[in-house]
Amino acid sequence: MKLIRNNRPLYIQVMDIIKDRILHGVYPVDSNIPSEPQLEQEFQVSKITVRNAIKALVQEGYLETSSGKGTRVIRNTSSSKLSKLKRFTEVLVEEGHQIGKQLIRAGLTGNEEGSEPYRLFGSQALKVERLYLLNGKPYIHYTHYLNAELYHQSTDDNLTIQSLYDWLEEQGLVPVRYRDEFAVSPASEAVLVSLGITAESAILLKRSRFAYGADEELIEYSVGFYNTDMHPYVVNYDV
Repeated sequence: MKLIRNNRPLYIQVMDIIKDRILHGVYPVDSNIPSEPQLEQEFQVSKITVRNAIKALVQEGYLETSSGKGTRVIRNTSSSKLSKLKRFTEVLVEEGHQIGKQLIRAGLTGNEEGSEPYRLFGSQALKVERLYLLNGKPYIHYTHYLNAELYHQSTDDNLTIQSLYDWLEEQGLVPVRYRDEFAVSPASEAVLVSLGITAESAILLKRSRFAYGADEELIEYSVGFYNTDMHPYVVNYDV
């Protein structure tokens, strides 16, 4: 994997990718991450870059280094959470699943008049389509809509390597409140194909998310379709 040569330090990019793999179960708790030489080869970076990335993750409490024993994962949940409510992906990872992400496409799109993206963003928006994989198989299809002005800061490379919300944070857009709406709905043929569903009349779980910033400005609107035949949507509540 070749990293992006931009103003973002390479060790931060490596750190974010390793952290993302930890949070999504690719590197489970109590397992070792790949060795430094393996990471250097994968990301095509220097030894000091890899060591700085690992050092940062040790400081954040995700990793533990031990001489002669490698670098071990000791936590797989975000340290910034203020709520005990677990995210859906955290529930899946705790169950022992691996979550993968795949960028389908990203670019400017014309919003159909009268549609929800048109109401929220006007005639144009940056549209990002992503696929989440559950143990290597297509599970969730997401379509994200963002302000069209972000198009000039986006590339397929950075939207593939980074998480969407990390990338938004770099643009100064930090969601602080979410509103999720759930329904059952038919999906388009393209969505069904991406999820490997052959039934033309399939009805899927649909989640619509509205992400707002500190000033209540809308940052992102997304629609997710879940193949719940593979796994139900789960929310755990701690009281």
